Amino acid sequence: MSLRAYLHAIARCPSLEQLWETHTQRMAEYGFDRLIYGFTRYRTSTSLGDPEDFVILTNHSREYTDEFLHGGLYFHAPMVHWALAHDGACSWAVLHDMTRERAMTPEEERVVEFNRRMGVHAGYTVSFKSISNRSKGAIALTAKPGMSQGQVDAVWAEHGSDIQLMNEIAHLKILTLPYSTPSRALTPRQREALEWVGDGKTMQDIAVLMGLTSATVEKHLRLARDALAVETTAQAVLKASFANQMFVMDV
Repeated sequence: MSLRAYLHAIARCPSLEQLWETHTQRMAEYGFDRLIYGFTRYRTSTSLGDPEDFVILTNHSREYTDEFLHGGLYFHAPMVHWALAHDGACSWAVLHDMTRERAMTPEEERVVEFNRRMGVHAGYTVSFKSISNRSKGAIALTAKPGMSQGQVDAVWAEHGSDIQLMNEIAHLKILTLPYSTPSRALTPRQREALEWVGDGKTMQDIAVLMGLTSATVEKHLRLARDALAVETTAQAVLKASFANQMFVMDV
């Protein structure tokens, strides 16, 4: 697939599933057969936010993701730390340098050793530029088994500009598509009630528009707040908007 064909395909993807399939196939053509994409809008000085609110896309094995993602190893991963402090692309050769110079914490060393056992030892990380200090996104591109970091760096020297561009465009497209974990998903009625709140309607207005009692509308809003793990309806509107769960067109 040419760069132009790829960009056209990504621009027209109607869902995250289709986008991710297209992107992983394209990256595999360069030797990157396992990817992890992560994005948060809820970063603070001490946290990346609730993992349930992350946008996570990956084609790594369940064995790997259970430990790295669900087991919390990502929080101590050296390349995650790099991505949080930088924009752009970085070769994993820096990990070899850090190991040689004994520049890692014990927690970082455990992550590197885990990755080595799982065959995740050569690759690149691309960290995307943010316009908010609360948000950050990055993608880790893991090279296929048998590729050395030197071979990966040679691929990047020849194609890195295009690879970085494709990942940046995929990232921008991801931010426009609906996403939710099962625990954060809204029912149609919850979504409709939040949409009317977002339009500035009063509780009485919403009850008439939805053909419900005010008490039932409030029930839908309360359940929406619970699903989104927030305390106020204003927060629910904001979080649902961030996840592109409001005013979504059927395609």
